[in-house]
Amino acid sequence: MKTSVALALCLVASAAVAVDFPPTYSRKIFSDDFSGKEFGPKWGHYKSGSIIQDGVLVGITPEGSDHSAVDSVRIEPERDLEVSVKFRFASEKAKSFNVWFDDKDYKDSHAGHICNVSISPTAVSIGDAKTGNFRNDIYEKRKSPGGLSPEDQAMLKAKNASFPVKLKLQDWHKLVIRTHGDKIEVGLDGKVAGKFNSEGIAHDHKTLISLTTNPVDVHYDDFSIKAAAKR
Repeated sequence: MKTSVALALCLVASAAVAVDFPPTYSRKIFSDDFSGKEFGPKWGHYKSGSIIQDGVLVGITPEGSDHSAVDSVRIEPERDLEVSVKFRFASEKAKSFNVWFDDKDYKDSHAGHICNVSISPTAVSIGDAKTGNFRNDIYEKRKSPGGLSPEDQAMLKAKNASFPVKLKLQDWHKLVIRTHGDKIEVGLDGKVAGKFNSEGIAHDHKTLISLTTNPVDVHYDDFSIKAAAKR
């Protein structure tokens, strides 16, 4: 029964989004194929032990760290973006990774989080962080002894969606994430893996794109950020 309900929620989330994304995201903002020996100057890091090795970014959360490794690129403010990256889970220690869209000038969500896509070997998850899990009051409630109210929990169900996938260890995959207005479309290996819409995604001042490795042994290659053509 629980499986049926979860599947129904996924289908509803997917069906709620019309396929009206721009045909191309033509403005190249940033790209890195990790062919150098170390990170370029545009990369920033937070509690990260990640390295460049053999032409890939090796995501590493330092042992004992209280936060997953964050490797990020700051950009000029944009609303509609395409982020693409090749990746593989190199061992069973690799549990998942996140692609975050943040606004470090925005103060009403924790760390300026706006929206994110999480990839694990079994699921693609999409979240509206701005008006959901990382909205300041919700974030504080989640940490408090009282926790979230039933109303809060019901609200958060509408701010997140998850879609099943099957990804094998060691295999390389290509991830493409597109935001357009209040919508996100996630593609894996040329096929749509999930679509979701929520109001926070439409935030028009996205200024930081991050790869967050949970906890280690995720490899990344051919990372790029593009923006939709200006109207």
